[in-house]
Amino acid sequence: MSQLNSSTVQRFKREFELVLIRVIRAWEFVLKKSVLKRLNLLYMLSLLKTFCLLLCCSAVFAQQHPATFFTTTEAAEVKKNIAKYPLLKESYDDIKKDTDKWLGKDIDVPFPKDPAGGYTHDKHKQNYMLMFNAGVLYNLTGEAKYATFTKNILLKYAALNPTLKNHPEATSSSPGRIFWQALNDANWLVYTGMAYDLVYHSITAAERKIIEAGAFKPEVDFITKDLNSWFNLIHNHAVWACAGIGIVGIATNNKDYVDMALYGSKKDGKTGFIALMDGLFSPDGYYTEGPYYVRYALLPYYVFATALNHAKPELKIFQHRNSILKKALDGGLQQTNTDGTFFALNDALKEKDFTTNELVTAISVAWNVYGKDDALLYVAEKQNRVLLNKGGVGIAAAIAANKNLPAYFPYKTVEFTDGKNGDEGGVSILRSGSGKKLTTLIYKYSAHGLSHGHYDKLNYNLYDKGNEILSDYGAVRFIGVEQKYGGRYLPETKTYAAQTIAHNTLVADETSHFGAKEAVAENFHADKLYSSIKNKNVQVVIAKDDNAYKGIAMKRGVYMIELPDGKKVIADLFSAAAATEHQYDLPFHYNGDLIWTSVKYKSYAARQETLGNKNGYQHLWKEAEAAVNDSLVQLTLLNNRTYYTISSLVQGAGTVFFTRSGANDPNFNLRHEPAMIIRKKGTDALFVNVTEIHGSFDPINEFSAGAYAEVKNIRVLQQDASYIVVEIELNNKKLIIAQHNTNMNEQQANSAAGFSWTGPVGVFYDGKKIN
Repeated sequence: MSQLNSSTVQRFKREFELVLIRVIRAWEFVLKKSVLKRLNLLYMLSLLKTFCLLLCCSAVFAQQHPATFFTTTEAAEVKKNIAKYPLLKESYDDIKKDTDKWLGKDIDVPFPKDPAGGYTHDKHKQNYMLMFNAGVLYNLTGEAKYATFTKNILLKYAALNPTLKNHPEATSSSPGRIFWQALNDANWLVYTGMAYDLVYHSITAAERKIIEAGAFKPEVDFITKDLNSWFNLIHNHAVWACAGIGIVGIATNNKDYVDMALYGSKKDGKTGFIALMDGLFSPDGYYTEGPYYVRYALLPYYVFATALNHAKPELKIFQHRNSILKKALDGGLQQTNTDGTFFALNDALKEKDFTTNELVTAISVAWNVYGKDDALLYVAEKQNRVLLNKGGVGIAAAIAANKNLPAYFPYKTVEFTDGKNGDEGGVSILRSGSGKKLTTLIYKYSAHGLSHGHYDKLNYNLYDKGNEILSDYGAVRFIGVEQKYGGRYLPETKTYAAQTIAHNTLVADETSHFGAKEAVAENFHADKLYSSIKNKNVQVVIAKDDNAYKGIAMKRGVYMIELPDGKKVIADLFSAAAATEHQYDLPFHYNGDLIWTSVKYKSYAARQETLGNKNGYQHLWKEAEAAVNDSLVQLTLLNNRTYYTISSLVQGAGTVFFTRSGANDPNFNLRHEPAMIIRKKGTDALFVNVTEIHGSFDPINEFSAGAYAEVKNIRVLQQDASYIVVEIELNNKKLIIAQHNTNMNEQQANSAAGFSWTGPVGVFYDGKKIN
């Protein structure tokens, strides 16, 4: 029998009570008056028939719990397969072991006082996971001890929560009560709401009343009323908040909570869960805050969608916006390195990878909802655990049956649009090679990314063989480490990591894009002018930005080229045009050891000074500098066992700086990472850069091969309003890149500097067109 929604269940309950009263009174009349023959027998039979029908409906009502994490039917399927599939059994044994050691103990529910990483913070986090896991075990084992365990903790929260005010360690405009920030309180609601639902029928009506009024209502009121503006944001925090309120609503049969979660506190649909599904993703699934935060948001999206799929199937939530949650998961996985770590776009911690709990959850749910997928199977094997739900059963079964699991994740070149309508720039991820030899270039020309966005229009990063070569700092944060400002974002996130100079893009006049003002940056985005990604020999993306700096037009064409001999080079044509003179800095932040450079530099080993005094420059130590003029500037670095050389043409006079982050950092929050920065002055500027991947180093056998760059020279053959044509000499062969500056028509015939081609770009190698 299909599940009934809550309003239908409540109606049947009321009708059941009325009919039951009528039946009892009728039978009392029969017994007292002995006038059976006077009664309409058919009427009595009709009443009894209705009575039986409503008993069935009552049984259906009883099945409404659990309805968040899984249903009774789904739990039965998990239970019967636990011993059958090793990965499912291991996942079950892990949570049982972790839970059983706490049974019979008096669980501490302390008064909140510590920031992230502190005892009370971690204890409350542990508690909601214990309650949830015990609830799952109750449904899989039928053992009342697990339900009692969860109930007892819930009752403690019912006593604690009404006494709480804002957390003593709160520092933001969205303080928490149980935790230092409301986001963590929303996490608590998500898992505690599911825990309550899982043990609902083991709790008496009187106890349920205490828990719902004491544990849940104060938190729900606090978030939806006191933090109304925060609850109604279009932001990853609100995803968690809406999921928490909605799950509690389903668990407590509270339609008001569910409606607020779905449609915002005013229930007008302008905010809430549906609006968050519409507003934070582009049509192809790119999450505007970046890959690190899509990882975090996927859990509340998927768990609340699961609960809605059970309680309100008419919403068809998993099919919303052409299955936007599937696109988000698939897209998020494509935004990872070969080791599973998420690309560090915007605020991000580089350690986070696809084995996190958020991805375990999303993948186990997606397998059940959207079907089998080898890409998900690859990740699930790396995660080495599954949820104890229907999808987890399916994944465990597939892994047990499949002896030829994918050796590598199916990474591919992919382009994402940004903005809810797909018209706010985007991100291109260009890939060359496969497996351990995969090379990935991430080119970012997106919208800002809300409060976690960075000022980095037209930035790119390079990964090769699983290593980050041209890097993005990410965020300055030690999450979960109490000693480091309670695990919060550290000040250097804003003063350095988010600033333009911390990225591989153009900085004008030592200021950041949009003056490093989020309110301004949110109004603009870069634009893609052209891309061609189908030819593996030449993948190209050209994008522009006219708003990051007033009066400066920036344009960058990025090329990933695989030459006929298999050699890979990244070519980069970056131009800036203005009516007045500016100072232009182009950084290359790199990971690796500096092996050689072509410039004669002055080292500042005996004394240290910063590159500047604000906008991120104050955090860069100037370690060396060199004056150059009409020169080819080259830097060779060694990362792991491969050489990489950056070659940049400097036309006219310029300066090269070698820097390292870590200045003006009294609390030692910053990593010390190197960069090469090329500076030019003028009204217009053209930077022609080539990064080549070459050679190998064997430290075991003390052998080095191909350690020298093949790029010998770079020349600009033509530069005017219509065309840029450059010649790159690689040993004795020439690589020509010809690019139209304005006409992006793929059918347009072009001719410049003696070369002819069709479309916006022409790429020639050793006299032959290769694109």
